[in-house]
Amino acid sequence: MQDQENQASPNPEEAQQPAQAASQQQAPADGAATPSLEEQLSATEAKLAEMHEAFLRAKAEGDNIRRRAQEDVAKAHKFAVESFAEALLPVRDSLEMALKVEAPTLESLKEGVEMTLKQLTSAFERNRLLEVVPNVGDKLDPNRHQAVAMVPAEQEANTVVAVLQKGYTIADRLLRPAIVTAAQPK
Repeated sequence: MQDQENQASPNPEEAQQPAQAASQQQAPADGAATPSLEEQLSATEAKLAEMHEAFLRAKAEGDNIRRRAQEDVAKAHKFAVESFAEALLPVRDSLEMALKVEAPTLESLKEGVEMTLKQLTSAFERNRLLEVVPNVGDKLDPNRHQAVAMVPAEQEANTVVAVLQKGYTIADRLLRPAIVTAAQPK
């Protein structure tokens, strides 16, 4: 009977041996598939160092871009009028030459002033400095005109009656409004 019991309930040590053998056989397979904690840590540290290096490079590049942009803005402010000044130099030269003439006639002075005005107008146009000259009867535009007086007129109220001084825009920005008189309401 004891033999039957021995056969029916195997020795617990014997039962554990096959289980350990099976786990030992599986352990090397699992160990090869999943790295140890030290390997995982070193891989993570390497990746962290790589990301830190990339961050530092990106930060340095951003700082360089910002510095270059600031230098460009400073140069743009410093030399913003350079092309306009170059366009005005011939005007100055013409005026100086007119003053050097020993015995100018009225006709030569008038001709010189007209030529100088053409040079100045050309310089203005090249640099997008345009006149604002409303026509009589145009609607008063407070963004481009400055009415200094309201006068009785036979035209619609708040329209231009006379232009006292031209206005100017530079690159679609008002530099000086046109000074006008406007028709007062009836």
